Amino acid sequence: MTMYEQPTPQPPMKHKGNSLGYFLMGLFGVMVGALLVWFIVGPKPQTDSATTPSNVTTQQVATDVTTDATDAVGKVSKAVVGITNIQKVADFWSQQTGEQEAGSGSGVIYKIEDGKAFIVTNYHVIENAERLEVTLDEGSKREAELLGGDMWTDLAVIAIDAKDITTVAQFGDSDSLKQGEPVLAIGNPLGLDFYGSVTQGVVSGVDRTMPIDFNKDGIADWEQEVLQTDAAINPGNSGGALVNIKGDVIGINSMKIAVAKVEGLGFAIPINAAIPIIEELEQRGEVQRPVLGVSLTDLTNVPAFYQQQTLQIPKEITTGVVITDIVRGSAAAEAGAKQYDVIVEMDGEKIESASDLRKHLYNKKKIGDELTMKVYRQGKLVELQAKLVDDKTL
Repeated sequence: MTMYEQPTPQPPMKHKGNSLGYFLMGLFGVMVGALLVWFIVGPKPQTDSATTPSNVTTQQVATDVTTDATDAVGKVSKAVVGITNIQKVADFWSQQTGEQEAGSGSGVIYKIEDGKAFIVTNYHVIENAERLEVTLDEGSKREAELLGGDMWTDLAVIAIDAKDITTVAQFGDSDSLKQGEPVLAIGNPLGLDFYGSVTQGVVSGVDRTMPIDFNKDGIADWEQEVLQTDAAINPGNSGGALVNIKGDVIGINSMKIAVAKVEGLGFAIPINAAIPIIEELEQRGEVQRPVLGVSLTDLTNVPAFYQQQTLQIPKEITTGVVITDIVRGSAAAEAGAKQYDVIVEMDGEKIESASDLRKHLYNKKKIGDELTMKVYRQGKLVELQAKLVDDKTL
């Protein structure tokens, strides 16, 4: 049998060129990995104190903005003051009487004379006040003297010591206003915490009238002549200035319509209508008006049955003013007016309501003037002549 010898295993051959390639490929992989980590993590933040956030500054620019509106405010704002109505109150438990603030509003300094500064405001701002206190623009307070007030026009005039007061508002011409003209309202809405607030808007309407019910009986006692604006007017603005873009006062802020779903309806008393009242209040302390000496009710408030049976008014007459009572010795009594006469005309002007009658008397007539009235009496039209008198004579 022939025997074969098992060959001895030989160790693998080592190739020098392959080992170098493996080394280079490994080194390249390490470098790629390091680069990927560097790109993902990012460079280490510098800690140099010159670039720390604590030394970063924010750049600011101071810009002096001047417009017609800012000029107007600068011209008149110091003449608009705060007015505090202080009234007496009784403490039920201690049975003692003290004083407390009953409300606040605004006012406008319009004149300095004989050491006094004269201020116009609303009548409802000073109504029932025991004392009045004026707050000036720098915060100082001064006691005020009430010179006079007029409920019908909602105007009042007060005076304070004029020491150190230098700014006086200039009255403009409200008759020259145009619808859409820009205006600014200046005052103290919601009290002195918002002293000197400014709101901007336009003249929304001129020659407006607002019905005023003084005795809260649901019937208008007066029709107030007003300017309408959408400049915000809030409680506390009353008595403040409505100015044009030149800074001239063209109205005294008076009221707003505060009803749900109503926005931007503010009203001011036209300065042309206010000036004669201001002058009379300053000089006399009151507005002297002529009176007829009668009690009135609107014909529209009389049931149809009494219109026909008692007044015997023609069916085609639907408006007018019924005389319900006459003061003895009054202008109406001297003219021959009688109870249940229905006034339908004065000096050729149609009279439809008691408000119309008052406006005719207060705005167009003076004490001592002659007045021609047409009245229906028992179905017949009668003409009467009355000589108007002062209410103090009745």
